[in-house]
Amino acid sequence: MPVTVGPSTLTINHDRQFLISQPTATMAPQDDVGFYARDTRFVSGYAVTINGRPPRLLDAITVEHFSARYEFMTPELHLGPASDAGADGILPEGSVGFRLERTILEGVHEDYDLTNYATHPVRLLLEMQIESDFADVFDVRNHRLIRRGDLQTTWRPRIGELRSTYRNRSFRRALLVKVEKAGSKPEYANGRLVFLCELAPRAEWHVCLKWLPVIGPRPARTLHCHALTGEARVLHPLAPVELVTNHPTLPAIWRQAVEDTEALRMVDTTVRGGAFVPAAGIPWFVTLFGRDSLVVSMESISAFPEFAIGALRTLAQVQATDDDAEQDKEPGKIPHEIRSGELASLKLLPFAPYYGTADATPLFIIVLSYAYQWSGDVALLQRYRRNAEAALNWLLHYGDQDGDGFQEYSRRSSRGIFNQGWKDSWDAIRHADGSIPEAPIALCELQGYAFDALLRMAEIYDLLKESERAADLRERARRLYQQFNEVFWWEAEGTYYLGLDKEKRPMETVASNAGHCLASGIVPPERAGRVVDRLMADDMWSGWGIRTLSSQHPGYNPYSYHCGSIWPHDNATIAGGFRRAGRHVEAQRVAEGIFAAAERFDAYRLPELFSGLPRDAAAFPVPYLGANVPQAWAAAAVFRLVAILCGIHTVGRTRTMYVNPDLPDWLPSLTLRNLRAGHGAMELHLERDRVQAIGNTTGFKVVHGRLPRPALVEAPLARS
Repeated sequence: MPVTVGPSTLTINHDRQFLISQPTATMAPQDDVGFYARDTRFVSGYAVTINGRPPRLLDAITVEHFSARYEFMTPELHLGPASDAGADGILPEGSVGFRLERTILEGVHEDYDLTNYATHPVRLLLEMQIESDFADVFDVRNHRLIRRGDLQTTWRPRIGELRSTYRNRSFRRALLVKVEKAGSKPEYANGRLVFLCELAPRAEWHVCLKWLPVIGPRPARTLHCHALTGEARVLHPLAPVELVTNHPTLPAIWRQAVEDTEALRMVDTTVRGGAFVPAAGIPWFVTLFGRDSLVVSMESISAFPEFAIGALRTLAQVQATDDDAEQDKEPGKIPHEIRSGELASLKLLPFAPYYGTADATPLFIIVLSYAYQWSGDVALLQRYRRNAEAALNWLLHYGDQDGDGFQEYSRRSSRGIFNQGWKDSWDAIRHADGSIPEAPIALCELQGYAFDALLRMAEIYDLLKESERAADLRERARRLYQQFNEVFWWEAEGTYYLGLDKEKRPMETVASNAGHCLASGIVPPERAGRVVDRLMADDMWSGWGIRTLSSQHPGYNPYSYHCGSIWPHDNATIAGGFRRAGRHVEAQRVAEGIFAAAERFDAYRLPELFSGLPRDAAAFPVPYLGANVPQAWAAAAVFRLVAILCGIHTVGRTRTMYVNPDLPDWLPSLTLRNLRAGHGAMELHLERDRVQAIGNTTGFKVVHGRLPRPALVEAPLARS
């Protein structure tokens, strides 16, 4: 029987704001819950009582990603002998219904509704305790709450407004709690909003509260009263791709991935017309991350091509133009993350922005190629040419720190991140004995990303009619290809070393990183099969997915962040490498494992990661405590895995979509509706031996067959 597992909290969000509560709607300051906006926790504690007692929870659900409803009833209450509750003054349990609705936009709108089902009038005291600590998201995450500034709270009874203000030097934040449409006059006492509610039989009582964060000069917006019962929708909806199939759970997994992706989109209003960029995940990564936004753009190019355009626009604006060691910043580099909370604003952390990532810069070039391949728009290449060339210059000069031809990273910032690949926890990269290598570190997948970026940039130069520059980059790519396969190949294990340390000693560690090399094309055909076999061996393959680290390694821990856990996006990337190597059956196994895990998680939602414990007949995927849920590249992994099974690639130069489905027994056919490419959309119906495009307005012709891939000695063709 499937076992449902998932977080005990309830989350709603929109853009850069999110709210996490217990199912009872409560929030305790010592937990990770609260109302957050722009890396600050504006509400840290919340509780509601009726006559001093918490109401009894009946159920609570998220209605949309931006809204939630909590249903309560009153417990047994002692109203006193003077009341109409009976001779003993007791109001029986369930006599009054209590509903709380929350919606989030820039602020939070709360609707409180009481309904008296007793046969006599009742008088109740409704109290809400709302606390604000204005904690930085990093302090909350590290469970290290430090009050650095001054906090004041004032109540203005005439207008029904509670104002909490926080100041620390130039950093200022405030929260307004406004009372509107109240059924009785509000009071404020002992840190609580208090309402005396008098209800006749079958009567209803209502009040609205608005939680309004004050960050800039413009007041925060909320949705209107009782938005859940109306037609309120979040602004700028995207048109999702719909998946239709007879598979019992894949449509639900796909729909949840679509909902999570839509929920995590941020609107960059600094760009003319706005641009959609994915937030990395809730609760810790609701901001712009270079690597995450680019990985999500690649994974979701077939479902949400808007993300690639948005990532390019937004990241181009914050691409580094100077050198700053404390920010790990160098000209042409794409940032790791941008924060706007107290610690970043006051430069107590170097995250405004921070550039400590070694892979986001080559990924920027790769995503530019992806966006072109799906749009066929050469103007896109011209628009971002300077940004791509700056990224290329960083790759060739700063990325190769010692001039040996390989990409390395090392931290210059005193408060930066030590590991700067996608596995960026402090202990993620290890030698065979479990020791931590000294930097600079050259990870194997970074060489694959650089190889891929060089070839894609060469094709961009070809499209811009600059053949000499294209030829030079292809020659550089060939040299990197040869050098990488000479130095990084680990013959004894049939895979690639995890990386090289400061002394150029290879890390004899079997890890999932080698699968990214398959996806980038830097692995020769005669070695690709061995890499696939090594990644599918029992110490790497759990049954749910490929582990980040071999279970035979001394540093293995299935409950760790990067040393034995399973990441859906990692597996989706590797599955793409498997298909590129011609190992379709193994790609299907990876997809089945990830989808089987999604079936067993709450709401069919894939978390950021889960434990690497093996799968057996009675097993279920064990959560990683603290995983971001929802998380963008986990959700987008669903789109990538389906595209891999369908064998979908586009070539912008010829405006051709190649579709080469190799569907497994458990998925003999499927249909993708509203599949967007160019300036149009199509419906694509796929069976094992049949491809049918319906209502095609994209301008792309659909070819049933494999994407032609020239040998490396020829002009390599970039793929989407």
